[in-house]
Amino acid sequence: MTIERQHTNERSSQLVLHGNTVYLAGQVARDRPWAGIAEQTANTLARIDALLAEAGSDKTRLLNVTIWLADIRDFPAMNQVWVDWLPRGCGPARAVIEGRLAYPEFNVEIAVTAAR
Repeated sequence: MTIERQHTNERSSQLVLHGNTVYLAGQVARDRPWAGIAEQTANTLARIDALLAEAGSDKTRLLNVTIWLADIRDFPAMNQVWVDWLPRGCGPARAVIEGRLAYPEFNVEIAVTAAR
């Protein structure tokens, strides 16, 4: 089975396809640095929607999601945006973790694995 990498630079790929599985690198709100958690979460999820569509998938096919929050106190606001975004009955295996993100202007980072 081949591995296809898209949006690749010297250190990573934003999208990797292997068979019928789609792997996305951790996504952040590049269009909304320094915005509040709800706006950053919505922007990040829109980026995920676009990458999944490019891969021939969508949010109803999510398998596993890891969400990192710079401050776990942002969980309720992030989670509300998540609940509003995800269709009912399509919940993936999910972990939410507090951790320092690589860039201080971001409050949330989300990595997903999905089926095609």
